[in-house]
This record gives sequence, structure tokens and C-alpha cells, in this order.
Amino acid sequence: MKGVISWTSIGTRLALSKDGKYVKELMDTYQEIRSDASMFQAIPIIIKHQYVLVRGTDGRITGIVTASDLSLQFQQLAEPFLLLGEIENHIRRILASRFSPDELSDAKDPADEGREVHEVSDLTFGEYMRLLEKPERWAKLNLSIDRKTLIDKLDKVRNIRNDVMHFDPDPMPSDDLRFLRDLVEFFQR
Repeated sequence: MKGVISWTSIGTRLALSKDGKYVKELMDTYQEIRSDASMFQAIPIIIKHQYVLVRGTDGRITGIVTASDLSLQFQQLAEPFLLLGEIENHIRRILASRFSPDELSDAKDPADEGREVHEVSDLTFGEYMRLLEKPERWAKLNLSIDRKTLIDKLDKVRNIRNDVMHFDPDPMPSDDLRFLRDLVEFFQR
């Protein structure tokens, strides 16, 4: 293999006023990594060069990983975490300063005796739901949405959150991702 041609290699030569009628005049040296190498070894190469060629165990080039591929992979891995974090922050803002430390502590899981609860951020996701299950507490929020509907949505978030935070090896179903996106948009409005 001689090299690669890319928009960067073409642009560099044009910026230096170098003509290039032939591909060989516009090529850069290629970057490669073995197919059994860790992605963590490939990332710095991809960041620097926008790609890395993948050489298989048989010695042949078997593929290419680009910066776009990394971006897509990062989005697929990070988006659920970021959406869940945003949802939890919205919930905390809604609940903040509406309840006394005693009310917050009352929502704590009874099996978790040793843990102290002083503020909303001390509660677990399930405990947010337990806090809102009592109609008199719900009334303190003065929200014009149905309590049961929101609690059902929070329960779905809790289940998705458990899968994500416990690194479920199965990809997140697209319906769950859409649900999280829609709920974030709801909270933003």
C-alpha cells in the first residue's frame, strides 16, 4: 500500500500551491492499526488523522474507522447517559425546596436505614417516585399534569436507567431512546 487520499491531503497541497494531476501526487502516508488492537489505541490516531485503516490477521486491509464513525459510536454510547442525567436534573429542580428534610427522609427506602437524606439529591430515582405517590405531596408541586402519568413515566425512566447504569450488553431499543428524548423535550418545555 502506498498511501491515502483525502480532502485533507488535497486541501493541504492546494493551500501550498502544489498541483496534483495524479492521485499519487495528492496522497499522504497511511495510518493503520491491527484488527486485534484496542479501540483506545486507535482513537488518538483517528483524532490526529481523521481515520485509521484496519489490517486483519491475514495481513490485508479489512476496513477503515473514521472520525465520523467515532462520533456516531460516542453518540450511541453517551446519549442515554446524558438524557438520563438531564431528566434527573429536571426532576431534582422540580422537587427542590418543595419538601422538608423529614418528608424527603420519609421517601427513603425503609430497608436503607443507615443512609441519611437531607436534600433531593440524596434520594434515589425510585425514591423520587415514592415521594410523589402521596397526593398531598404531589399537590405541593402545583403541576398541571396527571400524577399517575408522570409516575408511570418516571418508572419507565427508572427501568431504562437501571439497564444503562448496569451496562446492559444489548443495545438500547430505539423506542426507549425516543421515549427519553421526548421526556427531556417535555421537561424543557
